[in-house]
Amino acid sequence: MKRVLIVDDSAFMRKVVTDLLEQMPHIKVAAAARNGKQALDHLAKESFDLVVMDVEMPVLDGLETLRMIKEQYTVPVIMLSSMTNQETTIESLELGAADFVEKPVNLSQIQQDWIDDFYKKIDSLDQNHSKEINHSIAEQIKLTSHHLPRTVEAVVIGSSTGGPRALLGIIRGLPKRLHCPVMIVQHMPAGFTASFAQRLNSETTVPVKEVTDGMPIENQVYLCPGDYHMTVGQGRFHLNQREKLHGTRPAVDYLFTSAASAYQKGLVGVLLTGMGKDGAKGMQAIQQEGGYTIAQDKDSCVVFGMPRYAIEQKAVDEVLALSKIETKIGQIVG
Repeated sequence: MKRVLIVDDSAFMRKVVTDLLEQMPHIKVAAAARNGKQALDHLAKESFDLVVMDVEMPVLDGLETLRMIKEQYTVPVIMLSSMTNQETTIESLELGAADFVEKPVNLSQIQQDWIDDFYKKIDSLDQNHSKEINHSIAEQIKLTSHHLPRTVEAVVIGSSTGGPRALLGIIRGLPKRLHCPVMIVQHMPAGFTASFAQRLNSETTVPVKEVTDGMPIENQVYLCPGDYHMTVGQGRFHLNQREKLHGTRPAVDYLFTSAASAYQKGLVGVLLTGMGKDGAKGMQAIQQEGGYTIAQDKDSCVVFGMPRYAIEQKAVDEVLALSKIETKIGQIVG
């Protein structure tokens, strides 16, 4: 039974989250708090397996509370955010929040999609044993005899839970100039990717852009916008709103599969931390076209879901710790 602490200044939101969590047989809402100070008091007295916490609260807000939790405890934290708190939400992910859930616009009529997404994020942390990102250097694990392309024409990256923090590390390791484009799909709702692109952009001299339909591909970093699938072809990006794939839009597989056709043996695909099965089919497509695939290792993942499934499908050439992926991508694109 997983013990959960709920932190929100809204009594109604606390009840909504409590009611939803108590429908999960393996979850027990062990305590609730109205602000960060009360949350820290609870954490000092008893242990929890998960904290679900609002971003904006009186007395001690979510960001400051998160910072203090991460200094003292290893418990994973999921943030509750609103569209008006995009930059703060991105900052919370950088500080170590495992994930965030966008608060429903109409609390009196919560849509089933929101409930499904909430449950999925709770389950991913439970089933995959969430942990702090470990930057220690792990041994390189080579799964195939394939080698990196002599000439890399593009790098594609896919990530979900835990991805924003991992991507910030990768972006910080980029050289001042790229000799090929870096294209990213991060599972994130519409509205939040623009703020995340700005945050990434602040960490590098290389331009980081949120993609628009028809945008030409140059030697820069590109981020897929939320609620759109992204493909590449004829030197341009193409966006669509087809049905969700693997329960998500954007889906990593759309980018990886189209890029495999466009760049063939000149493509490197990187699959980072995240829940579910997205990305495995795309990694297979990259291999089939002669490209090279890398997956993040278990010890450095927040959720070892997407990389694990790709490895099980024999779609991965090499498994690396996040620290080694940061170094390798910097070398590949420099």
